[in-house]
Amino acid sequence: MNELKYEVIVYWDKSDAIFVAEVPELSGCMAHGATKTEALNNAEDAAALWIQTATADAIPVPECRGRLRYA
Repeated sequence: MNELKYEVIVYWDKSDAIFVAEVPELSGCMAHGATKTEALNNAEDAAALWIQTATADAIPVPECRGRLRYA
């Protein structure tokens, strides 16, 4: 897989005791893992699947903007 170019926000979810990784530019795209690395790797897989599915369904895929200014 190509390296993910979209911004990923990783944070600790205390209630579930997991790291969560969100890809804000891809609506609803997020993943989790026991470690930050695992959450990031899972987010990269989820983003690839998100893009693949959107492309197959003729849904526009947003261009990555890099660092977001409002996060």
